[in-house]
Amino acid sequence: MSLPDRKQEEVRRMLDGPHPVVPPDLAELAAMRGRQLLARHRIVRAVTWTVLVVAVVAFAVWAIAVQPWVMPPSGTTPPLEGW
Repeated sequence: MSLPDRKQEEVRRMLDGPHPVVPPDLAELAAMRGRQLLARHRIVRAVTWTVLVVAVVAFAVWAIAVQPWVMPPSGTTPPLEGW
């Protein structure tokens, strides 16, 4: 037997064997798990947006208080040469 034929035979044997029993409440468990995942995603999304808004507000407050776009006053006067 060649390699692909052996794999096909192995798959056929697996499919012909006994099938596992599916729990009767599998759909209910899957739906409950899905609801839990959606709730978790909503919470994560809300926390992420809250942190983002707080960061933007904090940056705006800092920028207004510090005014990094304004040049600081010079501590000394430039030398006067050539008078």
